[in-house]
Amino acid sequence: MWIERLARDIGALGQEDGATLERALDQMSRVTALGVPGCSAALVVVWREVGGPDGSTRHVVTDYGASHADLSAAFEHQYTSDQGPTVEAVREMRQVRVGDILREPHRWPRYTSMAVQCGDRSSVTLPSPMPGGGDDRVITFGVHSGRADAFDEDVVEPLTALLAEHAAVSLHSAGRQADAARETAHMRRAMSARTVIDQAKGIIMHARGCDADTAFTALREVAQRNRKRVVEVARDLVEENTGAQPRTRRAGTDGR
Repeated sequence: MWIERLARDIGALGQEDGATLERALDQMSRVTALGVPGCSAALVVVWREVGGPDGSTRHVVTDYGASHADLSAAFEHQYTSDQGPTVEAVREMRQVRVGDILREPHRWPRYTSMAVQCGDRSSVTLPSPMPGGGDDRVITFGVHSGRADAFDEDVVEPLTALLAEHAAVSLHSAGRQADAARETAHMRRAMSARTVIDQAKGIIMHARGCDADTAFTALREVAQRNRKRVVEVARDLVEENTGAQPRTRRAGTDGR
């Protein structure tokens, strides 16, 4: 059935190789806008709960994806004015349905005009917590239309709930993949830095006839004098002594 297929498609977006949160959000919004009956634009927002100094809590946006630029502008207006269906959905943690925003001008007075300008006449928005007990993030999954009463309540509301659930799982997976990729990149940088520092220490040890600790101390002193990181000084020294990238010799790397 097309509903299950659409849900699977959205759920699979966070599983793709190289998936990032930003890319998954953009793809989800586009797939939803194309696949949901009556939907002309879709918005998927990731929020994180933060605490204030007075003990209060609020939700802040960490990232979002909008299928159309107009809806993106409308959401940013919602966020800055603190009014609109998306911010209400996450604040009250419940589904928010709008049949026609022009019939409810007093519901969000600071948002109504912007909504009409951006073609956000009717919508259904549902919040969904990210899976995992330690994850304090929430997503809001919204389908929007430039027409009034665009959504069949019996079809779209349960569909939105299903898609929001699949999107939350998918985005959680994408976030974990991104965290793993960052950790791998950090380890690679650390290993590369360790290697070049060891090479530089070897050059100093050979030139001065000193031990490894003394060589590292010399590198650190040069770095401090030049307000640079030790790895940068080490890389310069290795390049100058191996001819990896011929460049003008910098004062201080030989200890003088």
